[in-house]
Amino acid sequence: NVSIRGKILKGMVISAKMKRTIIIRRNYLHYIKKFNRFEKRHSNVAVHCSPCFDVKEGDIATVGECRPLSKTVRFNVLKMEKNQIFGTARKQFRLF
Repeated sequence: NVSIRGKILKGMVISAKMKRTIIIRRNYLHYIKKFNRFEKRHSNVAVHCSPCFDVKEGDIATVGECRPLSKTVRFNVLKMEKNQIFGTARKQFRLF
């Protein structure tokens, strides 16, 4: 039991290969003032996933910040939503 405090984030699961850890991809748009346009960017976040969640690539995860659980893991899965995607989940750009 770890307390959830700080940020609550959403992202798409792109890897569920580790034991009790998943990687989520957070997509966002970055504004370039010079060209008056947006560019697509993303960041990957390592998240601890309890065994009670049935996780597949492409699902949408809601995660909350907690204390550091390992070198890279600082978030915990709060909620999973099933998602129908076609093709690979890695390169999908979708804002939540």
